Amino acid sequence: MISAADEIADEMRRIGVEPGGVARMTPKAQHYVLKLHGVRTPLAHILKESFLSAGGDAAVSRDVITARTAHTDVILTGTRKQYSAVADALNAQKFDGPSLGAEMQAAIDNFESRPLPLPPDLQAAPRVRALFDQMAGATLVMGILNVTPDSFSDGGLYVDPAAAAAHALEMISEGANIIDVGGESSRPGAEPVAEQDETARVAPVIERIRAQSDVCISIDTYKHAVARLALDAGADIINDISGMSFDPEIRVLAAERRVPIVLMHIKGTPKEMQVEPVYDDLLSEISAYLRERIREALEAGVDERLIIVDPGFGFGKTVGHNLLILRRLREFKSLGRPILIGPSRKSTIGHVLGDLPPGERIEGTAAAVAISIMNGANIVRVHDVKEMSRVARMTDAVIGDDLPKI
Repeated sequence: MISAADEIADEMRRIGVEPGGVARMTPKAQHYVLKLHGVRTPLAHILKESFLSAGGDAAVSRDVITARTAHTDVILTGTRKQYSAVADALNAQKFDGPSLGAEMQAAIDNFESRPLPLPPDLQAAPRVRALFDQMAGATLVMGILNVTPDSFSDGGLYVDPAAAAAHALEMISEGANIIDVGGESSRPGAEPVAEQDETARVAPVIERIRAQSDVCISIDTYKHAVARLALDAGADIINDISGMSFDPEIRVLAAERRVPIVLMHIKGTPKEMQVEPVYDDLLSEISAYLRERIREALEAGVDERLIIVDPGFGFGKTVGHNLLILRRLREFKSLGRPILIGPSRKSTIGHVLGDLPPGERIEGTAAAVAISIMNGANIVRVHDVKEMSRVARMTDAVIGDDLPKI
């Protein structure tokens, strides 16, 4: 089975299809499935009729037919051409049709695209601009630097600023594109840390790294006061595990400083997030959460092109939830933002491999990283930078556009 457009076109050329035919038929060979949530029944009827007329289809609740529901989720299936025809039909309708048509087409465009370099008109630091240039062509590796006494894998190893900075330089030499500095553990059951204590942990480390390297540094915090001082110390990116929900002022800071911000999904707080997390529809709920966080960031003045999303592997999820995120990670590309994921040494890997401790989860991490990249991840957050940089390079070579001649 062939699914990628360039591979479909190559196979057509291989059997001698003329160029015009390749151009016409390649779009017909790719089918897309979209799920819409909470569509009003009249619009669901229109979608069903329009897709059938265009040669696609739309699945709706049986209660739509019997008029026993005012809203329904809808699953659409069709080619790009069929979606385009339906979007044109929706433009002539009421019931929010035009906006829905635009959203459908945007989701398909986002699904097919890679992150773009930042445009010249966007104000961004040179380090950040260079980082986005790199991400347009390769997977980035974010090295984890926990300056905490209680992180699940390396707590206590780098609480000394000199040791922490030395480890950061080691990760940079091994291929880290970003160093993610965190001063509060977000392991399951972790207690919050006071702002002053967190700042005292991270600021000296960031200053030392910045004095010795021009690498991009992210601050792993959900507190705007900590993030502000970290940026003052030389950090470039805010990595917020709460998606700006724990401290809404952080969105204002990101807008003021014009820095990238990672918006992560979390269910609950680190202290209680792993107490029997339940979802009705895991992927849909994560997507809805991230869409809402993006909307709030835009309202605060954050430039959308500086937003990165993270589905929150391990943050309020069971083993099954985490494995499903890896399997269907590509669906988050419909958000139109670069995807970051952090499966490194997580308990899910230990569980799958027979209750292995964190230090023995490197092979499982490598598998999770490769699968994540194959399924659309743009940044992988890892402890073992040397090994995972190699995994990323190998996976990029497999999925990239520049395969050696066969």
